[in-house]
Amino acid sequence: MHEMQNDELALAALYRDFEANGLAPLWTQRDDLMPFTPAPVARAHVWRWDALFDIAERSGRLVPIGRGGERRAIGLVNPGLPGTGYATPTLWCAIQYLGGHETAPEHRHSQNAFRFVVEGEGVWTVVNGDPVRMSRGDLLLTPGWNFHGHHNDTDNPMAWIDGLDIPFSSYTDVGFFEFGSERVTDEASPEVSRSERLWGHAGLRPISALDDKISSPLAAYRWAATDAALTEQLALEDEGYPATIEQGHAAVRYVNPTTGGDVMPTIRCEFHRLRAGAQTALRHEVGSSVWQVFEGSGRVTLGDEEHRVGTGDLFVVPSWVPWMLSADGPFDLFRFNDGPIIDRLGFARTYLPGQDVT
Repeated sequence: MHEMQNDELALAALYRDFEANGLAPLWTQRDDLMPFTPAPVARAHVWRWDALFDIAERSGRLVPIGRGGERRAIGLVNPGLPGTGYATPTLWCAIQYLGGHETAPEHRHSQNAFRFVVEGEGVWTVVNGDPVRMSRGDLLLTPGWNFHGHHNDTDNPMAWIDGLDIPFSSYTDVGFFEFGSERVTDEASPEVSRSERLWGHAGLRPISALDDKISSPLAAYRWAATDAALTEQLALEDEGYPATIEQGHAAVRYVNPTTGGDVMPTIRCEFHRLRAGAQTALRHEVGSSVWQVFEGSGRVTLGDEEHRVGTGDLFVVPSWVPWMLSADGPFDLFRFNDGPIIDRLGFARTYLPGQDVT
């Protein structure tokens, strides 16, 4: 009995020493450190476009834009990550609003960024001095450490979504920031940017630029090309040829024309189209993603909950949370995720119930 009491006293002293010396034994926290499946703190969540746009519009009337704050961008805060401004542990997503004839000054940062336009036109984003038109359905890139600003040439405001790798960059302490021009270095408003004139020709690469780029040198991926690619996938499916990833589910990935890989080293961008009545398989994926409905309406299953979503609505899928899409009518969705990070580190895994994990 005496020996047992001595052991208990010694064990209590051992645990006190753990805490006093900044130590944590594995046997007290294995379930937290090594769960049987991913157990994300981030939650599946839906943001409604009508509410977001109303808040952005009110911000446009009340909050000026200029040096210091830099952008009138409103981050989507995941309810499982309060106080962070993060949509997922690796991804930041915001609605950005620029009023008529406003200019957002130039700056650059090591974080990778893109813009996706669900509606509107009249804004040019200027990337390293190259004015790039922003229009409905376009994906616009601003890879890390590229100077960029925006100017609105019209009387009308415009809103779009921004996606960045801010949480991942913050966690890994790789962030740098630098101010640029007080306005933009080129206030022209050309229909086609210089980067598109050089790189925007399918299957063709300038011999003057044969070195591979870590991020895509193409600043704009235009809606007309995206729409045509998705339309042809479904047409080929109708003709009995393999072209879609599931019955009635066409999808494309935006790629870096110098490597065929993702457009940026930390962010993957895709576009998905479902026929009326189509439904995807329920799937679990390692890594997190943010989706925006571009057009149409349908339902998204996130875990045990089903949500009806329509044009402009955004939703987040944390790692390993099962998701499924169902289309009412034609259903178009833009998606971005942290796939390049997950793939490069060798953590990629997908599970469709009833099938083996891949």
